[in-house]
Amino acid sequence: MKLSDRLQAVASFVTPGLRVADIGTDHGYIPIYLTEQGIVPYAIAMDINKGPILRAQENIKENGLEKLIETRLSNGFDKLEPGEADCAVIAGMGGELITKILDNGRNVTDELKELVLSPHSEVWLVRKYLHNNDFKIIDEKMIIDEDKFYTIMKVVKGIDDIYSEEDYMYGKILIEKKDEVLMKYIYKEYNKVEKIFENISKNGTDNAKSRIAELEKEKKMLTNVMLSLIHISEP
Repeated sequence: MKLSDRLQAVASFVTPGLRVADIGTDHGYIPIYLTEQGIVPYAIAMDINKGPILRAQENIKENGLEKLIETRLSNGFDKLEPGEADCAVIAGMGGELITKILDNGRNVTDELKELVLSPHSEVWLVRKYLHNNDFKIIDEKMIIDEDKFYTIMKVVKGIDDIYSEEDYMYGKILIEKKDEVLMKYIYKEYNKVEKIFENISKNGTDNAKSRIAELEKEKKMLTNVMLSLIHISEP
């Protein structure tokens, strides 16, 4: 099975040999790819809605993987017992929903060897939740797929380093790696904020002043990250 660039990046973060639970599996593409390629021995495709589960079952059957992939109708981790999987993948949903799923499934996540997460929004919220709940991000990647930016992170249990506000917003590991895609994202965000700033600056209302202060703070953070990304250490 050929995956989109986004799903390929998500799949690449799964450690080979682990049993995988895909939370919010949709069409079941990630479990199918991982088992078909022999990357994982077994997978559980889970979703809260019957429609995606039925689509996943059809795709699994088409690829002859019924013995390697099980499907379950489940709200988050509800139908997964502790120890049934080694890795959980949660991708394709907002950051707030991901944190709720993680929080409600602590009895399961505490037993996992790793999490592979790819929130579509509010990535900072996921980073902050992980940092405050004894999870450690050990790798992070940003990609562009169909002109949209996506972040993928690999997470294990553990205490992480101190995070700055910029680290939460834009990714400590991405900044440290001087990620090229992150640089493109920062430039895009800076230009977007600058345009909003110029438009609102013409408005003298109290609401506009409050928004201007927020935009100035955001511009400062973006500038700090930009400088970190282009900084070249002296030999």
